[in-house]
Amino acid sequence: MPGVVGMPVPRPQHPCDTVGHSVAMAGFGGPGAPLPLMPLLLALALLSPWGSAGGSCPPRCVCASNILSCSQAVLSSVPAPLPRFTAVLDLSHNNVSRLRADWAPVRLAHLHALLLSHNGLSFVSTEAFAHVPHLRHLDLSSNRLRVLEENLFSDLAELEVLLLYNNEISAVDRTAFDNLSRLRKLYLGQNRIARFPLELLRDGSRLPQLALLDLSANRLRSLPIGELQALPAWLRDRLYLHGNPLACDCPLFQLVARGRRRRLSAVMDFQEELRCLLPTTQAHVGILALAGRQPLNCSEAREAVLEAHLGDTITLSCDTRLRGVRNRHWVTPGGERVLEEGGNGSAALLANGSLQLRALRPEDAGTYACWVAGPLLNETLYVELLVHNFTLHGPHDTLNTAYTTLVGCILSVVLVLIYLYLTPCRCCCCRGADKPPAPRDDSINSSVLSTTPNHATAGVPGEPCRSHSASAAGPGQNGRFKVGGTPQPPPRHGPKAQRKVSDPDSVSSVFSDTPIVV
Repeated sequence: MPGVVGMPVPRPQHPCDTVGHSVAMAGFGGPGAPLPLMPLLLALALLSPWGSAGGSCPPRCVCASNILSCSQAVLSSVPAPLPRFTAVLDLSHNNVSRLRADWAPVRLAHLHALLLSHNGLSFVSTEAFAHVPHLRHLDLSSNRLRVLEENLFSDLAELEVLLLYNNEISAVDRTAFDNLSRLRKLYLGQNRIARFPLELLRDGSRLPQLALLDLSANRLRSLPIGELQALPAWLRDRLYLHGNPLACDCPLFQLVARGRRRRLSAVMDFQEELRCLLPTTQAHVGILALAGRQPLNCSEAREAVLEAHLGDTITLSCDTRLRGVRNRHWVTPGGERVLEEGGNGSAALLANGSLQLRALRPEDAGTYACWVAGPLLNETLYVELLVHNFTLHGPHDTLNTAYTTLVGCILSVVLVLIYLYLTPCRCCCCRGADKPPAPRDDSINSSVLSTTPNHATAGVPGEPCRSHSASAAGPGQNGRFKVGGTPQPPPRHGPKAQRKVSDPDSVSSVFSDTPIVV
């Protein structure tokens, strides 16, 4: 009996009984204790969190203050009831295969850490976290989850760390991580993900505080290189992609080579695991070993090289891997330091640490250095600027001038062709249909300075001239009309039969419109 001298005091069965046990050892719990001390005993019992109305320590669990540890307790379900003041709940290494919506029937407003790893968990209800709105750390690693369903974690607005590695996840709904504005670390390694979830990173609007994303040891075969290269360096520093069956190509090599040059943690810590498959032999090779290696023969790209034109305004970004650092300044190629926001002249330091250059000049070209001072380490970034010695609109003006010249030449050729082949027929030069053609050897009938033939040919097929009778009025010299035509002489025979009488009306003077009769 506990009141008999020399008899051992029974050992408490659970840590929850430690308060009452310590009181009994002090001599307050024996039968001989004064009655006025009973209210004190009850008060001390009420001061213990596990002795209050909030709940008691569940069987097979270890309770320490607001920490409830039920690890390796061979549990098939969440123990109930749970004390409302529980802050840390450890249910790891059990057999809880399904997490239903009613696992926490009451609101656990103080719970900020829930550990459910190594449970064989295959189902999680979309309403499972409705009663734990202040959860900041959730561990669902090493289970059998296959799908992350729609709005699965949308009730956890204060969640900061989410562990989902070593599962069987192959499908991730686009809305599974909605409303996680405070999430800083997301572990999705060692799963079966075959598509890169770029929507988690694009624009930084869905997960604005995300600083670590682990996608290692999945089934990714290709990466959106352009989008990944555009990410800030502080996010690429903790973007883990090793252990995936990536296809070898030069953009992938350049992405990893830039990371090595910037000494990003995701590259420096896992250089050996960053491997890819060659397209021809399907052999695994190191991504950084692709430099100058056949059949790809990749070369490293130049880091941070910008091009601009005279008069442009350009912004140089200080892409540091130190997040949230404001102590930074720039050094221009001429050695001038830009320390304060606003700056002087054409260089201005912006609020986000970038350097803005206005009205570029040829002497603004060169290498700019951004000095960043962090609480633990410093970093220096270099940006090379090339300034082309012409304005942005110069090439367009040259193109417009060449185009105008080409169009002018084409129009000139068209006008010449129209003049040569489409000139209207001069019908005033036609004679009567019965007038024989003039001999070609009668050179006296031609004008010296006129290109218009004096003898019209009649009866030639295709000529648009009209036929006139001998008695009809016909056109005369220089467009004057005269009544009657010149009578044709009878044909002659003999040696001089080839000579014909010249038409006196067809002979004209060079300087006068008056016909000359021969």
